[in-house]
Amino acid sequence: MTSSAVLERPTAIETIADIERGSDYAMLSRRIAAAGLMKRRPFDYVIRSAVAVALFAAGWAAFAAIGASWWTLGIAVFLGFASTQLAFLGHDIAHRQVFRRRTASEVAGLLLGNLGVGMSVGWWVAKHTRHHANPNHEDHDPDVGTGALVWTMKQAAGRSNRLTRWLTRRQGYLFFPLTLLEGLNLHVMGAREIATTRMRHRRWEAALMIAHVALYLTAVFLVLPFGMGLAFIAVHQAIFGLYMGASFAPNHKGMPVITADDQLDYLRKQVLTSRNVTGGRSVDFLLGGLNYQIEHHLFPNMPRAHLRRAQPIVREFCGEIGVPYVETGLFTSYRQAIEHLNEVGAGA
Repeated sequence: MTSSAVLERPTAIETIADIERGSDYAMLSRRIAAAGLMKRRPFDYVIRSAVAVALFAAGWAAFAAIGASWWTLGIAVFLGFASTQLAFLGHDIAHRQVFRRRTASEVAGLLLGNLGVGMSVGWWVAKHTRHHANPNHEDHDPDVGTGALVWTMKQAAGRSNRLTRWLTRRQGYLFFPLTLLEGLNLHVMGAREIATTRMRHRRWEAALMIAHVALYLTAVFLVLPFGMGLAFIAVHQAIFGLYMGASFAPNHKGMPVITADDQLDYLRKQVLTSRNVTGGRSVDFLLGGLNYQIEHHLFPNMPRAHLRRAQPIVREFCGEIGVPYVETGLFTSYRQAIEHLNEVGAGA
């Protein structure tokens, strides 16, 4: 799934420092606005919402119809896919791509996120906002903070014991296996944030999360015996985490990491740290539009349907001002991310 239009990937931090700095975002924004690409697409989102909700409902209907059978593990796989499609829709809503009014966005986000998927919308929005403000910044982007994985040489050098150093040196190969736990991590982190942090709509977030857990466990164990139910939950959450990880990994992993020494304007900060994924409309659907990561980061509230049309405008503009515009195939993006993780991990 590669493209003849693929450009050379920046391979080192010094690539950022060598690029002429300046503010060109206003000029690009005028071109995007003139093309009508910031206008909302309500009918398009009616269709997308209907598809996502229908997939989710169909999965649970099939689960109830099959009943106490190990075949329900196949439904768990499908529901992992459907849950992620709901999460993509929630992502668009949180970015104000769907509704003009904040209240409508918040209500829809709470229903989809907290009740439907079991994630705290308040926690995720706060974290995701920090990511968009400083993508791939080693000090300010929570998505490249030290955790099970490390993203910079400085983080790798901080690994202090033999076990963590051994794991870190192999972290690229462990990335996708670890994403099997990402679904559980999203639920736990969101619940912990609700319990410990004052946030907007905290009571509603808590109530809807509790309702999600109650409805989910009741549905599973009302139909399945205990052991089979645990297996269903494990498979569902593992596929959800794997799909989420596989959708977000191509976007920034393996791209330059910004440090405090890099003084970049908004456009360069967003473009140089992001990677697009080629592959046509099937990839658009599978990745929820996140394959247009450069355009999404430049214009976060642009409706998903317009990202494809914005891409040639942004790519041409980047060529005019000499800013590398990186796009590659899906599997190449995974290879680059894994190579980066292993290269960083060698520092441990």
